Amino acid sequence: MSVALAACSSPNADWNKASAQNTVAAYQRFIQRHPDDARVQQARNRIDTLKDEQAWGAAKSAATVDAYQQYLQRYPDGAHAADAQSGITTLEQSSAWQSAQSAGTVSAYQAFLQNYPNAPQASQAQAQIDKLAGFQVLLGTYGSPAAAQSAAKQLKAKFAATLADVLVLPPQGKSKLTEVRSAQMSRSAAQSACAKLRKAHQRCSVVKIRAAASSSTSLSTL
Repeated sequence: MSVALAACSSPNADWNKASAQNTVAAYQRFIQRHPDDARVQQARNRIDTLKDEQAWGAAKSAATVDAYQQYLQRYPDGAHAADAQSGITTLEQSSAWQSAQSAGTVSAYQAFLQNYPNAPQASQAQAQIDKLAGFQVLLGTYGSPAAAQSAAKQLKAKFAATLADVLVLPPQGKSKLTEVRSAQMSRSAAQSACAKLRKAHQRCSVVKIRAAASSSTSLSTL
């Protein structure tokens, strides 16, 4: 009888049983019974793998930033570390996008694009920016920056309430003319502003924002 029990509890039999059950408890029992067996390290490796999978399963089920961060804290080099980081990024992007949509302002959408330029919602954010502030009122073109600056100061003093800001844009491409434009605004706002200026006998036109607008000089800072 004792021989039979010994056979049943042999290292090979216990290893096969632990492998079949493939649980943390099974491998721990194997290690306790056979601490000097050559497969102890393998058992420990499998325990680590199982614990990693269990922790990842819990994090994935919770699907929250905190859950993914807890997984990364426990297993910074775990099998699912990249998945956890990706999950955090996706959740943060989603939250930031919801905040940008709730704010519904150009600055909110611009902040989202700055933080998440490759987010799935990036094109939508840019579309909203173009919709909200894709236009300017062109107030004049000048042959020299000095002339443009002088005209811009006068325009800002006279139409500040209508234009919000006046910008001086340097020549772009082959053009040698310096432009004076309003602050960024929506098409309807630009059309409304231009209509008010025309009533005051100020020539203007509504134009789409050009790339150089980002490097324009705002007179509000002069």
